[in-house]
Amino acid sequence: MRSSNPVFSRRGFSRDNGYAGFNTAPQAGAAAVGTQGSPYAQPQGNPYATNPYAQQGLQQGAPPQTPVTTGRMTMDDVVLRTGTTLGILIVTAALAWALLPVDDANIGRSYGIGIGAAVIGMVLALVQSFKRTATPALIVSYAAFEGVFLGVVSSIVDNRIASGAAMQAVIGTLAVFAAVLVAYKAGWIRVNRRFYGFVMAAALGFMLLMVVNLLFAAFGGGDGLGFRSGGLGILFGIIGVLLGACFLALDFKQVEDGIAYGAPKAEAWLAAFGLTLTLVWIYMEFLRLIAILNSSD
Repeated sequence: MRSSNPVFSRRGFSRDNGYAGFNTAPQAGAAAVGTQGSPYAQPQGNPYATNPYAQQGLQQGAPPQTPVTTGRMTMDDVVLRTGTTLGILIVTAALAWALLPVDDANIGRSYGIGIGAAVIGMVLALVQSFKRTATPALIVSYAAFEGVFLGVVSSIVDNRIASGAAMQAVIGTLAVFAAVLVAYKAGWIRVNRRFYGFVMAAALGFMLLMVVNLLFAAFGGGDGLGFRSGGLGILFGIIGVLLGACFLALDFKQVEDGIAYGAPKAEAWLAAFGLTLTLVWIYMEFLRLIAILNSSD
């Protein structure tokens, strides 16, 4: 399947990944299996089936979840890579918070460094998004620079707009993550083609509106069309959090399918990358919401 993120489109566990040594040709008897697994799986079945014994199992109707070969992605791999990526992001955010003060004398310099880090992080994320394979160095570097940006922005909001905003945003992000995970595991969220299409259409519309608002703000001054302040800002902040929750569900499905179809171990980095992007998105939406709510008091 191929999933996406509210910020960047990225390659996931798809048939066109083109990993050397992973056969993407249709296998005998695979069509029936492919239509029973991921809702995004192609009719040809498991894109990672290469071992002749695994192929024989497919022909006999055995589930693709038990590949004979080693070096396949597991949940432990995903947890470890995601923990590493988020850990680096948190450490660099804490360092930026401590070392880049946002008082009247230093806020300009600190904010400039934060924006520069955000631009570098965005470029690294885009490069990784368009690569066919995961590059751990790119993903780790993205997390480091994104952490610097989050540290500066969080410090500004927390110290100059709403005391305790950063912790509230963290708690909100964790609550959304836990709620979506429970709902997904309980089967309350069904990730199928219709769900995927709806989320992607909503995300595209949301992003287009934000770009238009940014252009109006850049050339007309103020807050543009008002999508990031007042009542509209609160509404769009809530929509942003809900979109992030939907993309978490897509990320969980992507991980589940990757493990079920025997994705190579290296793709655990892609899972970590996607989850990190989504969690950063949700955190930023919560932080923006808190800032709007406090500025309107």
